[in-house]
Amino acid sequence: MHDIRFIRENPAAFDAALSRRGASPVSSEILAIDEARRALILAAETAQAEQNKASKEVGAAKAKGDEDEFQRLRALVAEKKAEIAQMQEQAKQKDEELNTLLLTLPNMLYDDVPDGADENDNVEIGRWGTPRSFDFKPVEHYDLAGVKTGMDFEAGAKLSGSRFVVLTGGVARIHRALAQFMLDFHVENHGLTEAITPVMVKEDMMYGTGQLPKFGEDSYQTTNGWWLIPTAEVTLTNLVNGDTIEESALPMRYAAHTQCFRSEAGSAGRDTSGMLRQHQFEKVEMVSIVHPDESENEHARMTRQAEAILEALELPYRTMKLCAGDMGAGMKRTHDLEVWLPGQDKYREISSVSTAGDYQARRMNARFKPAEGGKPQFVHTLNGSGLAVGRTLIAVLENGQNEDGSVTLPTALHPYLRGKTVLNAAGDLE
Repeated sequence: MHDIRFIRENPAAFDAALSRRGASPVSSEILAIDEARRALILAAETAQAEQNKASKEVGAAKAKGDEDEFQRLRALVAEKKAEIAQMQEQAKQKDEELNTLLLTLPNMLYDDVPDGADENDNVEIGRWGTPRSFDFKPVEHYDLAGVKTGMDFEAGAKLSGSRFVVLTGGVARIHRALAQFMLDFHVENHGLTEAITPVMVKEDMMYGTGQLPKFGEDSYQTTNGWWLIPTAEVTLTNLVNGDTIEESALPMRYAAHTQCFRSEAGSAGRDTSGMLRQHQFEKVEMVSIVHPDESENEHARMTRQAEAILEALELPYRTMKLCAGDMGAGMKRTHDLEVWLPGQDKYREISSVSTAGDYQARRMNARFKPAEGGKPQFVHTLNGSGLAVGRTLIAVLENGQNEDGSVTLPTALHPYLRGKTVLNAAGDLE
């Protein structure tokens, strides 16, 4: 959601900002609706003043016994009442038209976001670790002997269709251990507050974080109107929906491990093998709600939090600043972490850490009261994967693979697996 006052005062700058995302100029349409809305409001207020004046004169005319004037004024009051009701309804319609338009527009990017059309124009800003050299040809996760017995795509397809999987045995335990490790690491080392949230939300929550109205096809809706969350960003961010909190409550930093659901609309033919792209998956999500002055530092902090998980798991990665054409519509800047997958011989996205500025806060009407007093201000919101559990499982399996199809597991996971250090070629932990 955008500040209408900013658009009134900076229409050309607003259009230029949206053009970086490939959007057409829209300020003239916005301002035309806004002007019509404001004119109707002013006309209604003028008519209300005239009605009030005539109402006072009605009593005076009756007291004087001037029946003609009394009837004229009564008719005028009734006429003005009807005019006001009509103009207020028209103003309401214009307000809804304006809000509907604003809700469909993407966020304005920060100046340091590189221009570009797609992922090929993203800019590397950091790298950690050296991809392991193998004395055999590494394979993808689903081709490992130790994984095949515990990662059943046929069972997933039988139960639910394509892009579903059933995990069992040692593979399932590693997946669970990863989620527990991530949560513990964030709580104990990063000071995040662990949360357990619903995975079904009301429609206005999806509007609050920006999935609706434009990207509904990417998510699933139940027959009674709930939406399945694509990530806990939706639930954690909306904890302040409609609230005005004290400045002293900031920052609010959360981590939640949830099931996530995405339709993967537009992904036909992409990553059809393995569990890289699923309709149902698990993720540990980080969300921060902060003072606007702390927004920049918080983005760097959250990026570092996600990087720390990968380093603790001994997984090589690179950090990318996404270009304008590759970013989510609701974000002002996004850092992607891409983990090395030797089976694919490439880096693949495992986390996106983004700052929305006040874009989501305006949609949610989430504000804070400044400690020194004054008008409430919009909070800033940030979110990031810390990390996607399934994709981390893939990275652990592929980077730790051995020639016999077994997997040597990262040291950080050993306590979560009761001292087990290897997934053997039979699919058992030992």
